[in-house]
Amino acid sequence: MAMSNKLGLIVVTTGNKSEMSVGYATLYGDMNGGFNPIKDLYKSEVYRLARLRNVWKPQGALGPAGHVIPERIITRAPTAELRENQTDQDTLPPYDVLDRILERLVEREEPIAKIVEEGFDRETVMKVERMLNLAEYKRRQAAPGVKVTLKNFGRDRRYPIVNRFRDSGAPLSEPDRSLLKGGQAAAKSEAFDF
Repeated sequence: MAMSNKLGLIVVTTGNKSEMSVGYATLYGDMNGGFNPIKDLYKSEVYRLARLRNVWKPQGALGPAGHVIPERIITRAPTAELRENQTDQDTLPPYDVLDRILERLVEREEPIAKIVEEGFDRETVMKVERMLNLAEYKRRQAAPGVKVTLKNFGRDRRYPIVNRFRDSGAPLSEPDRSLLKGGQAAAKSEAFDF
């Protein structure tokens, strides 16, 4: 940041959507800077794009052709490197699983019960949802970034920091059809597809 101020340049941050979701992007580490080009990409998407860039250089793109991202960066276990031999998977599900859960919680805003019905472990989904809500304060301090998904953090999806709302994960109840105008006959409509 001192170099940024001295030279009038912008620091690009590197926290991806998976890390931003669960609080694994650090305020004075990979969130430090003025713009984040991968803020709205889940970690598994970042890996996919890294592999793509190593085999393809878009026409007109700057930089060298061929491998620009060392394979060891793509294949090693993700880690915040806060202690020796630590990996993110010590406390998180594998990113391919985490990203599928996050996509349902963030983009689709599905309740825990529905995600569990689709075959995900209940305790894992509950843990991820809790981490997602607790990390909201960090996301409010994040640099802006490119919007690529249905719901980016910020304008599209903001949750209160202080109200302690949590999805209990209880099975969803059937809608009360008596509340619909006309009862059962009016159940089929554009707004309700029961």
